[in-house]
Amino acid sequence: MAATSDGEHRIGLLNGFAAYGMWGLVPLFWPLLKPAGALEILAHRMAWSLVFVAAALVFVRRWAWAGELLRQPRRLALITVAAAVITVNWGVYIWAVNAGHVVEASLGYFINPLVTIAMGVLLLKERLRPVQWAAVAVGLAAVVVLTVGYGRPPWISLCLAFTFATYGLVKKKVGLGGVESLAAETAIQFLPALGYLLWLTAHGDASFVNDGAGHAALLASTGIVTALPLVCFGAAAIRVPLSTLGLLQYLAPLFQFLLGILYFNESMPAERWAGFALVWLALILLTGDALRSARRSARFTVPAARAVESPVPAIENPTAIGTPAPAPADA
Repeated sequence: MAATSDGEHRIGLLNGFAAYGMWGLVPLFWPLLKPAGALEILAHRMAWSLVFVAAALVFVRRWAWAGELLRQPRRLALITVAAAVITVNWGVYIWAVNAGHVVEASLGYFINPLVTIAMGVLLLKERLRPVQWAAVAVGLAAVVVLTVGYGRPPWISLCLAFTFATYGLVKKKVGLGGVESLAAETAIQFLPALGYLLWLTAHGDASFVNDGAGHAALLASTGIVTALPLVCFGAAAIRVPLSTLGLLQYLAPLFQFLLGILYFNESMPAERWAGFALVWLALILLTGDALRSARRSARFTVPAARAVESPVPAIENPTAIGTPAPAPADA
């Protein structure tokens, strides 16, 4: 039994590394799609993602959720909002990478947890612990420093962070699995995307038609590039603690940041290093607080559960104290 559990954990970790690794290395892919512009790439991504995900769902015969969703107008409206928000996120990211702003794009996903916390306070009236307040304050200071460094607000980073945080907030309310949610969102995106691609073709500006079979195949593969990491993430999420996934999530922006500096040779003057250092300090504070909170929860919830199962007081069972538990989903 233990061997099976260890094997499942290893499979989960491998899938987690695969998911965040693919998301981290995706800046290498978008430049391959030139001379297609960002809007054409975005439209292909939306259209081919639906094709790929729909084929996967047909293969596993998992369609019951679709009928239920169509009978629930509120959830359908939320999915529409999620589709609109992720469209902006995808479009800005593709443009940023192909326009030479990989480092600034990576910053958006570094600060996303801080933006998510801030939105929780403003929109959901959540209460923060002192360390969380400190992390948010350090994050705000980082944005000020980076604004000075760039000579403008880091709007690419802020747009990516706010759209992705909004997307996460909406998806929590929808309550669909990752693959099912992507299928629903891309189904909403499909007709506008197809309409734009047909318009490009009619005007003779579609690189899918004009630039050969190899280029067309690369554009079609945007569906796989979008869906495959999500499938790996789903496999990881059911096998490893959320606290582990919370740490793995920083791999993607870290890989993107390193690619921006080492592969794309983007400049990093001292003030940008200072801004990024503040962001990383905020994330260290946030992660440390989340892990401490998870350990505290384990100390209280595990002994309480044992006390319910047995008339022996939980404090008399020392092995129950300090058993690790998964971090909360929003940690």
